[in-house]
Amino acid sequence: MKFSIIIPTLNEEKVIQSCLLALQALRPDCQIIVADGGSSDNTKAIALPLADKVINSEKGRSRQMNNGAAEAKGEILIFLHADTYLPDNALQLIRQHTTEKNPWGRFDIQLSGDHSLLKIIALLMIWRSRLSGIATGDQAIFVTRQAFAMAGRYPEIDLMEDIALCKSLKKISRPVCLPAKVISSGRRWEYNGVCRTILLMWTLRLLYFFGADPKRLAHFYRRGSIWKR
Repeated sequence: MKFSIIIPTLNEEKVIQSCLLALQALRPDCQIIVADGGSSDNTKAIALPLADKVINSEKGRSRQMNNGAAEAKGEILIFLHADTYLPDNALQLIRQHTTEKNPWGRFDIQLSGDHSLLKIIALLMIWRSRLSGIATGDQAIFVTRQAFAMAGRYPEIDLMEDIALCKSLKKISRPVCLPAKVISSGRRWEYNGVCRTILLMWTLRLLYFFGADPKRLAHFYRRGSIWKR
């Protein structure tokens, strides 16, 4: 089996069916693994008939993705959020561009939603990623099993795990930046306010850069603010 797609979930009953249905055409060449962090809704029941494996995991996106990777049979791992959709030719593009010298990468991104600023945010995400070599989980990071192991897997921290993994992978190679776009939901941006979320995310990144505790940052992230009491 060439690919394994690993999807971390926690109470994603509203989006998981659509996510998994979009992946069915990739089977059986692609293994689909849902790593659930203890959903209290119907996420697991919906996922069971549409995935190759649905596993229970300790809550935390990094832990869930690591546990999913431990169950993977594919040579290339694709980490996909439940509200993100791969481009139609995703596997072909990954197969063409992933090599021993370039064992990991990510896609460009389009944010779905009605707010006019979402297009600008997506463009900034793309160029920030190209310049820094750092990808976010929304961009569907893909990596060979060997490179993932060499990088030490996802560090089991409560936030910024994608940044930390990319920093480790950059020691192996720069990422393959595929121009094909994943479509990721802009729901969090719209729910919390686009400008407010931009400010929050850049502040969290800056605090992480200066050594702030990811557990504390995750608290701010879930709350949607660092200023509320």
